[in-house]
Amino acid sequence: MPHRLARALPLLACVATAAHAQRPPVTADSARVARLLGALADDSMEGRDTGSRGGWAAARLIAGELAAAGLAPAGDSGFFQRVPLAWQTVTLQDGRTRRRLVFFTDSAAARDTTLARDRVSAANVIGVLRGSDPALREEAVVVTAHYDHLGIGPAVHGDSVYNGADDDASGTVAVLDIARRLAQGPAPKRTVVFVLVTGEERGLLGTRWYLAHPVISLARTVANLNIEMIGRPDSLAGGSGRSWLTGFDRSTMGRMLRDAGIPIVPDPRPGQRFFERSDNIAFAMRGIPAHTISSYDLHADYHQPSDEARYTDPAHMAAVIAAAARAVRLLADGPAPQWAPGDPLGQRH
Repeated sequence: MPHRLARALPLLACVATAAHAQRPPVTADSARVARLLGALADDSMEGRDTGSRGGWAAARLIAGELAAAGLAPAGDSGFFQRVPLAWQTVTLQDGRTRRRLVFFTDSAAARDTTLARDRVSAANVIGVLRGSDPALREEAVVVTAHYDHLGIGPAVHGDSVYNGADDDASGTVAVLDIARRLAQGPAPKRTVVFVLVTGEERGLLGTRWYLAHPVISLARTVANLNIEMIGRPDSLAGGSGRSWLTGFDRSTMGRMLRDAGIPIVPDPRPGQRFFERSDNIAFAMRGIPAHTISSYDLHADYHQPSDEARYTDPAHMAAVIAAAARAVRLLADGPAPQWAPGDPLGQRH
């Protein structure tokens, strides 16, 4: 989840809680989860900062997984959707300055005013499963997670790599495994677009770029299911293998999933406003029913170098991923979710 949100979104801090728990036995599915999570959250990825060497290493690993799953590439360069960015120095109200990443327009004026060293090349990674139903295949369900994290930062107990195993290598692994599961089964009725986005921690940059350059038009995008921070069980969701959905009652999606037997509950901490704190909110603000699956329990390793793969629970993750794959199948093959009557997001386009 973002360290700094876009200006329109609230900035809320998370409070620490629980200790690292005992792990269940490792199964074949959880072993795969552990292997991929370990690779994405390895120190060699250098915290996967947006546009960094480690960020690009993660993007290449993700593209390889999508190709191995049999998905069609849907970026502007194979699986990569290039996101052009540049560093900009801004002056705060108190007179201090800070640097932030902004979209870089490759115009003559922009080239004249932006130093080459300030330009940053980043990418979303996109794969597609084409729909099979003649009446529905031009519609899309978009499944997302952000693969970026905070990079290398201030050392804590001698560790300066912010690995982001839970935030959000865990969600990235989920999206990749859901893609693999769906590709191995019958073709979905709707087209499913799998987007691993960059720049979430820096203001939802990758998602905002995708929304400006979608694979299938937003008018035909019926739902977004985002996955963030499922690395550890949350007792308030019911423990291992269970998760919660942000904005559960804001659309019909939550009830659809629950009525289908998917082990999911409403977000148990609505005061944290998690619905507004991940990539789904950018889709929702465009009028698309969009929610995030999570099991984040406010652990103390949030945005710390200690958010490492060894503290995640692969068996829990594997169970949540299996349930999320069922959820995506339902969204792809079943009725399109609708905003609840009177919800203001349902009026946006």
